[in-house]
Amino acid sequence: MNLNYIRSNLDEIYFQSSNRGLRQSAKWAAELLCSIKSGTEVNSRCLDDSGMNSTFDHPMEELKDRKTMDPHNNYDYRFAKSIFDLGEYERCAFFTQKYTDTETCFLHFYSKYLAIEKRRLDKMVEPSSVIPQCQLKIFLQLRTELEELFLNNMEIKEDCYMHYLHGIVLLKLGLDDEAIAALTKSVGFDPLCWCSWQQLSQIIEDETQFSKLKLPNHWLKNFFIASVYLELQLNENALSIYTDLLNTFVDNNYLRSQLAKVKYNLREVEQAIVLFGNIRSEDPYRLDSMDIYSNLLYVKEMQNELSSLAHVANQIDPFRVETCYCIANFFSLRGQHAKSVVYFSRALQLNPKHLSAWTLMGHEYVELKNTNAAIQAYRSAIKCNKRDFRAWYGLGQTYEILKMPAYSLYYYGMAHFLKPNDSRLITAIGQTYEKLSRYEDAANCYAKSGFSSLIRLALLYEKMDEEHKAAAVYNEYVNHFEEKQLAYNLATSDLTLAYKFLANYFFKNNKFQQAQTAAQMCMCFNETRDEAKELLNKIQAELDKNKCD
Repeated sequence: MNLNYIRSNLDEIYFQSSNRGLRQSAKWAAELLCSIKSGTEVNSRCLDDSGMNSTFDHPMEELKDRKTMDPHNNYDYRFAKSIFDLGEYERCAFFTQKYTDTETCFLHFYSKYLAIEKRRLDKMVEPSSVIPQCQLKIFLQLRTELEELFLNNMEIKEDCYMHYLHGIVLLKLGLDDEAIAALTKSVGFDPLCWCSWQQLSQIIEDETQFSKLKLPNHWLKNFFIASVYLELQLNENALSIYTDLLNTFVDNNYLRSQLAKVKYNLREVEQAIVLFGNIRSEDPYRLDSMDIYSNLLYVKEMQNELSSLAHVANQIDPFRVETCYCIANFFSLRGQHAKSVVYFSRALQLNPKHLSAWTLMGHEYVELKNTNAAIQAYRSAIKCNKRDFRAWYGLGQTYEILKMPAYSLYYYGMAHFLKPNDSRLITAIGQTYEKLSRYEDAANCYAKSGFSSLIRLALLYEKMDEEHKAAAVYNEYVNHFEEKQLAYNLATSDLTLAYKFLANYFFKNNKFQQAQTAAQMCMCFNETRDEAKELLNKIQAELDKNKCD
């Protein structure tokens, strides 16, 4: 694929998005343009011409002179756009209501949409992911106006940005399937409508739904596919595409931040921290994705670095979602959970759809022993995104605190369905089965969980009076330490438990040499030293007796 073609496409995205006030899309295109170095060539396999329509007949390319269609030559539009940029959305909608050209028409309806959102956020006392009924009626009216316009104006009907606007209005009304159809139609009319690709990637719920989409074969589709893979936790697939794209868009911070998110999902925390560190060194005033970076620093308990990040973010813009989120994580790491809740609430008032903020606020309420508020926070997270396993897991933990294991089992099961290979979730399900006295099911879960749940499995077998199985599991546990030559102080209490059981088990079954070995290991631990001495004396007496016989 020709690099000049990619540049011209990105230039067109920037121009069209800027024209319509779609600032995030414009920034995305501009940042990609900056990362295409002069003299480089397309080095990404996924940007290969094969299977891609690199000569898409873009309607704007037919116009030789961009100035002829630039709305900025229209003084009325210029005035309307200037008040739009200042956030005077209702005023902008008023001054653009009589125009029928696509650019001005989009600005009119987009201003109405943003005015509704602004009123909703301004009136919000407590963070909520639910839209009030009175504002739902306004969105419903906006939807009706748009659909009537599609029927009466052919030019508007074929405008990709108007279908994007239709899609986000449908999302506000909870009509996800219809929104997907509208956004798919948008990229079908013009694959350079990046805002539609981006919105579409955030509402795909599973691979089946993804595979049914009929999308144009354009090079931008690779960015969309990678974003969907990231949303669906198909991390290896996302990793492959983002790594490949970085060969062409060298050192692009958007791609590197996406790659860092993939590493975070794969629990490759150190690598993700390095990537974010590189981003900050090259773009120290960037706040995009710094909320994810703060999560990484929190996980590694890097309090000084998290403090620095929160302080710098607050200096750059104290009213950004990412800033409030970073400060909330900082207070949480310091154990100041009430203050953490305050800042997560601020983040959610700025963006009520911020999934991680809802989930982490739920965690903070659990720490504060406010289980009702925790449940509400987790449920709000699920309303934002049903695919977030952490919110389901949080609900499971909260109902476990409330001693309602049947509820816990359901929520842990939902989390496990979304992330089937996570051993923590399998262990949690096993513990819940155990509380429900479903011991066989619990044993199966512990067995699937691997080494981390061997002690739980052995204790369960003891409870079930299956001492031979318990001994086999304890033996497997201690052998792991011996084979790996791990330090015994890594799990002192568990090892003490294992050797004590094995010593008594072997003695009871007349395997005195093995019992002696296990009892000698018990001598290494303070908790079992006295019992071990007594048992060793008994073992020695039995060995002496056998010699006499």
